[in-house]
Amino acid sequence: MRIAVSVESENGLESKVAHHFGRCPYFALVDVLDEDIQSCKLIPNPYFSAHQPGQVPGFIKEQEADVMLSGGMGRRAIQFFEGYEIQAATGAQGTVREAIQRYLGGELSSAAPCRESVEHEHGHGHQHKHDKGHRH
Repeated sequence: MRIAVSVESENGLESKVAHHFGRCPYFALVDVLDEDIQSCKLIPNPYFSAHQPGQVPGFIKEQEADVMLSGGMGRRAIQFFEGYEIQAATGAQGTVREAIQRYLGGELSSAAPCRESVEHEHGHGHQHKHDKGHRH
């Protein structure tokens, strides 16, 4: 199994998990066999400075990842990962090693859109029936 992790630096398994997968400078690609880490490779995020919806999930798919761990990600990214049959899990923190251990232990198993993504979706000036003319 290959697990991709969004990271802030190039420190191998001790790299800190990035809070948002699309804007992280690097990804750790960790190969796991029978719950044992076999290898860890760090690669630059080619879309670090700017990206369009779907580009980063597509890049992760090209890396043959089965799982994507990150501190957070947007709703559209989660949908792209689902379409690629890549399990996305948010809420990762600490080091790559710690995030992998939490995932393998069942603590990281699902993805929810980050607050920033939800606020962005509701900030486009459209109104919901329950708004009564007020924006969120």
